[in-house]
Amino acid sequence: MSSYTPTPQDRFSFGIWTVGWQGVDVFGPATRPPMPAERAIHKLAELGAYGVNFHDNDVFAFDGHDRDERVAAFRKALSETGLVVTTATTNLFSHPIFKDGAFTANDRDVRRFALRKVMDNLDLAASLGASVYVCWGGREGAESGAAKDVRVALDRYKEAFDLLGAYVVEQGYDIRFAIEPKPNEPRGDILLPTVGHALAFIERLERPELVGVNPEVGHEEMAGLNYAHGLAQALWQGKLFHIDLNGQHGPRYDQDLRFGAGNARGAFWVVDLVDSSDYSGPIHFDYKPPRTEDDDGVWESARACMRNWLILREKVRAFRADPEVRQALSEARVDELAVPTLSAGETWRSVRDFTSDVEALARRGMAFERLDQLALEHLYGVRP
Repeated sequence: MSSYTPTPQDRFSFGIWTVGWQGVDVFGPATRPPMPAERAIHKLAELGAYGVNFHDNDVFAFDGHDRDERVAAFRKALSETGLVVTTATTNLFSHPIFKDGAFTANDRDVRRFALRKVMDNLDLAASLGASVYVCWGGREGAESGAAKDVRVALDRYKEAFDLLGAYVVEQGYDIRFAIEPKPNEPRGDILLPTVGHALAFIERLERPELVGVNPEVGHEEMAGLNYAHGLAQALWQGKLFHIDLNGQHGPRYDQDLRFGAGNARGAFWVVDLVDSSDYSGPIHFDYKPPRTEDDDGVWESARACMRNWLILREKVRAFRADPEVRQALSEARVDELAVPTLSAGETWRSVRDFTSDVEALARRGMAFERLDQLALEHLYGVRP
């Protein structure tokens, strides 16, 4: 049995804001002290992580008074540990200036400031080697119908991505953007709420090749959607630039549990999909250690995120290698789906008058229950 010990080849990464979360919520203040970004880097390296992602203000203050000092400490910690910056993003949601959003704020000056703030951090991200820039529009939305003309807001959203695309191209940065959808919280209704909304939006941009998606477990499941299916469509469209992993119990508030601690069955299929795909980006954890935990509990939860991925990876690989599973897949005709409905050279005329024994096809079972039970038995650990 595996020791479930992470290695750099596993490509595990964490947001600085995850382990650094102080346990603040709308009903209570912090339960843990602030954590300098460089301490997070050192501790994550000790646990076997590969990389980190950061907001600008995870490293230095909003007003930038300590920027040079804090960035220098950040760089030093990266150099000392060998951790890489896989990804970066910008905090466009915490400061009161962003109470009505950033790229889609009604106030034009707020929109201009937000764009400058992103460009500032793009410069830092590029200098640190980040290749993906995540964009979460947590304040881009509304609570009431009259407050926001959504069609015009989408014009402004497009304008922002077109401008930032032009910026990275003209600066010569090797950076792509990944939109992170979320349906609600903190806004009542957030724009681009799901993977599907984001993928449709990207097609209207001037440089769609520079923009993909960063789906998050909790965000898709908050909307009652299947996260693995969202990843699959993004892969199908060549738009899966990054993934955010955590745990969630269905459509409720954003729980940000450690990966595998929520919908374990869904997590099994996520690992199965990613492990068998051509996705080569970081296996990134975007969760929050519960406010019940002290410092030791923070690192226990971070360790558990990686361990749970490795446990599930072992299980999905055993599932795929199981001869009974292979037989069940055949009986369920899963491989037949990969056969084109039309043979080479055929057109609609070839099936226009197609006939078959409809009653026999209707009587034929699909054998899905057997297949699904085998998956559950591998997940439950009762199969060799």
